[in-house]
Amino acid sequence: MAVVTDEVGRRSETSSAVDTSGVTGPHTDQPVVHRGVPLAEATAVVVLLHGRGATPHGMFGLADQFDADGVASLAPAAAARSWYPYAFTAPLADNQPHLDSALALVDATVSAAAEAVGSDRVVLVGFSQGACLAAEYVARNPTRYGGVVVLSGGLIGPSDTAFEYEGSLARDAEGTDATPVLLGCSDDDPHVPLRRVHETRDVLAGLGADVDERIYEGMGHGVVEDEIVAARGIVTAVAEGANE
Repeated sequence: MAVVTDEVGRRSETSSAVDTSGVTGPHTDQPVVHRGVPLAEATAVVVLLHGRGATPHGMFGLADQFDADGVASLAPAAAARSWYPYAFTAPLADNQPHLDSALALVDATVSAAAEAVGSDRVVLVGFSQGACLAAEYVARNPTRYGGVVVLSGGLIGPSDTAFEYEGSLARDAEGTDATPVLLGCSDDDPHVPLRRVHETRDVLAGLGADVDERIYEGMGHGVVEDEIVAARGIVTAVAEGANE
């Protein structure tokens, strides 16, 4: 099992030029860290969303394993290392204003990436709290993304949430050229109910995504090699497709 940690060399990392001036609330003025080629030279951009108690640098350890040429990585940092204070299945109001502030920071980061390479070359990768943000963000802002990787997370809200969203994660209303989504989780994750994983699968598929749900027996709360290989395939396909 590969665990996302902060034990990684911080090579070639800089504060990015992402405009976060529109972000208000708890995550105001939080940095977005950049690694890899300059955005102006990138063929694809990976937006990395870390989990509770972590920082962007732990997610770079995961991104290093994607090993694709021409890729830039952008990783926003949560204030106090937490995107929102309570469980992602808590009432939405309990996690405000942190949740809206977090989604605004994600939006600023994704918008900068899309401006550089186009939304269809942007891959969102999140773990734990970051996975929940990734799923929630793309559901609220559907378009054709390069890919979405949701590792041990799901859509945000209590058990009675209706999860009603509008728009499409495909190229058009007919579902052509759908956004690939990897949804990986354990069958016994102590933080993520399996039912929520299935709900997230159904909602994103209903928005036109091509969802690959992978449930791992007894994995707990972490990341396994099979998920890394699948995520690498998504990132590589985007990066190489841009050069065809």
